[in-house]
Amino acid sequence: MTILKFFVNFVPGMKKLHHIIEAQQFDRDFLEKEFFPLAKEMEKVVKEGDSNILSGKRMITLFYEPSTRTRISFEMAMDMLGGKVVFSTENARQFSSAAKGETLEDTIRILNGFRPDVIVLRYDEEGGAKRATDVSQAPIINAGDGTGQHPTQALLDLYTVQKEIGKIAGTSIAMVGDLARGRTVRSLSYLYAKFPGVKIYFISPEAAKMRGDIKNYLKKHRVWFEEGNDLREVAPKVEVIYQTRTQKERDTLLDETHLPPDEKIGSFCLVNQEVLDLMKKEAIVMHPLPRVDEIA
Repeated sequence: MTILKFFVNFVPGMKKLHHIIEAQQFDRDFLEKEFFPLAKEMEKVVKEGDSNILSGKRMITLFYEPSTRTRISFEMAMDMLGGKVVFSTENARQFSSAAKGETLEDTIRILNGFRPDVIVLRYDEEGGAKRATDVSQAPIINAGDGTGQHPTQALLDLYTVQKEIGKIAGTSIAMVGDLARGRTVRSLSYLYAKFPGVKIYFISPEAAKMRGDIKNYLKKHRVWFEEGNDLREVAPKVEVIYQTRTQKERDTLLDETHLPPDEKIGSFCLVNQEVLDLMKKEAIVMHPLPRVDEIA
């Protein structure tokens, strides 16, 4: 197996996978037969030293939102595999021509003129990655688009569950916190739905509930899910607690300033010793980071 198989994958309705925009692009067959083995292979590269598998390839990382782990992970991976990062910005709103009013589409067109092999894009509005694909010949990898999706984070999360628990099918997961604005839980929900027998618990206060499009997708594909507001009730039932933070930098969809302390997200969703004591022995706690105060 080569790394090229990760970027050239047959998916329903497409001859090959050119862009990575949303988690729905990946089916179970690809995840189990290609992605999981490839991820394991890449772990060996990290342990054994650098590779030249992407020698001669050039990557641009264009981030319109702050990022530590995602941007550096992509750039380190490119370097370790022998490729080059030819342009990188963590705040394109301020340090690119976007500050002068240039549209995303025009920026992508200009960057394509430099002939990159891939553009890793984080945009601050949902749908930004799809807009970029409409004008880009170079592959676009969605590294997060506002409150939309974060497919590569979800792939990593799914692999972590597979590695730590040993399987995805038949497992139960609690997705906890700001589900209304968190993009990682959206992408992970789509991927989890590919596997039979899974159960998904959405745990949040009323104002931060999972949005309807995800729930409609799960209903359409007959995936079991349940909503609640107390993590303690589901902690004994799951193999995975996937904790997320309150996304205060987003819009005013969730304004907690007027809420009493016992109705804020942290009060409903805090992972503390009480929750840990209720969990199964083999269960794990995951967090896409950054962590604030939701894990005590």
